[in-house]
Amino acid sequence: MLPAAARRRARSRAAGAVAALTAIVALGTFLALGPFAAAAAPAPVLSVGGALSSPPVAPGFVGISLEYSAVPAYARDPAMRPALVRLIQALAPGQRPVLRIGGDSTDWSQVPVAGKKLPAGDTYVLTPRWMATFGALVRALHARVIAGVNLEDGSATLAAAEARALIAAAGPGAMQALEVGNEPELYGSFPWYTTRAGVHITGRPHGYDIADYAQDFAAYARVLPPVPLAGPATGGAQWMQELQQFVPRAPRLGLVTVHLYPLQRCFTPQVSDVYPTIAHLLAPTSSVGLAARAAADVALARARGLPLRVDEMNSVSCRGKAGVSDTFASALWILDALFQMAQTGVSGVNVHTLPGSSYQPFEIVPPSTGSGSHRQWRVSPIYYGMLAFARAVPAGSRLEALSGKQPAQLRRWAVRTPSGQTNVVLINEGSTGQELSLRVPGARGVATITRLQAASLTSTAGVTLGGQSFGARTSTGQLAGVSAPARLRPSQGYYTLSVPPASAAIVSLSSWRRSLRSIRS
Repeated sequence: MLPAAARRRARSRAAGAVAALTAIVALGTFLALGPFAAAAAPAPVLSVGGALSSPPVAPGFVGISLEYSAVPAYARDPAMRPALVRLIQALAPGQRPVLRIGGDSTDWSQVPVAGKKLPAGDTYVLTPRWMATFGALVRALHARVIAGVNLEDGSATLAAAEARALIAAAGPGAMQALEVGNEPELYGSFPWYTTRAGVHITGRPHGYDIADYAQDFAAYARVLPPVPLAGPATGGAQWMQELQQFVPRAPRLGLVTVHLYPLQRCFTPQVSDVYPTIAHLLAPTSSVGLAARAAADVALARARGLPLRVDEMNSVSCRGKAGVSDTFASALWILDALFQMAQTGVSGVNVHTLPGSSYQPFEIVPPSTGSGSHRQWRVSPIYYGMLAFARAVPAGSRLEALSGKQPAQLRRWAVRTPSGQTNVVLINEGSTGQELSLRVPGARGVATITRLQAASLTSTAGVTLGGQSFGARTSTGQLAGVSAPARLRPSQGYYTLSVPPASAAIVSLSSWRRSLRSIRS
């Protein structure tokens, strides 16, 4: 038990941390020394114990989804490409990242075929230059690719040619799956293109349903190259409830894909619970509820021996909303949402982006004054949340149970990494700070605390991770600055920490036996 004065000093130092919005706590060996110690028998205690039933977190769990038009916009300039590669690879450290190419542009894109006129709705031509840029990016990333092929134009012959070109450009072994179409539930409701006379033309008749899609999918499966197929690439609630009509009937299906956005900007009144605001983004329905929408489909896919991937997800549909999607609140949301998805059992999540959208994890910006003539990258707050998850949850980690009382606004997660380390993630989305203690059976030693900070939930810049940041602009795609982790000793088996308002903490703990093995080695 520390003297009361020492406890007051420790709490004063914790309260003085400026807007600490994420903390990553890594435990050293039990002989390591720390500058301050935790109070014993503190406020609410969270105890870790027992693996949950969800499967291990798959390699490449956190990926990126790009529109077809985003590939050259982000990757054509050779000088800009190395930083982009580092940013994407950092989300899958030591793994092959999963890169999805698709979105709305799937059904507007097509390869030119000699002697064949492209359908009217195929307005984005996949030229040899586009293919060269795509191939260079895939090879630099050593990525596994999910690539959408155009279904809305109704030409299986063109789709086969497109698929062959994509596979050849990506290189041997890169194509994980060909995704047949994009959000086909909209084909009969929204125009595929508009004629010169102003007539809206849909790609399918009104009433096109998942049974119709299953027939189209089977027809395409007969002519597409021999790699696994993915689908139905749907974000429709009704189609997600009717997947049993598709999954058992789909030939060559290797990956079930769905799209999830918690908030909707298009056609949504401001009084709606899904209208984009920070409060709505941080509501349980945007993380817990979002994952619940996929739970039944995950079970259906697993029953057929198939993975389900949310290969398009972000904060707000229709390209996001400024003041919500580009704020630090999105970093807290994505951190929790990724855990929710992992608990549900999805095989991974691809965060969607394209230039000009408000939800870009990174974007190209003009050079700052005096920095030279070259463009640079701006890294958005949401990327920091994605990066925090990737660092805290390496491939093969398993979610563990957490018991104990805590405030309703405190989200909490625990994972056991393949190396035997336990990581506890605490996300405080409330307006008041929380002090609590962690108890992990067998844990010993000094904890190090790395903080992710921003001035407020509404911050769009000024984010740091452990004293490091990508800054207002980066030409390297690497965190800059000196990492400055703090240290925290346990007292009587407890690790006590404060989680400031609108913040998160990721606490990593090693067992006594693991510490001994580390010392002996």
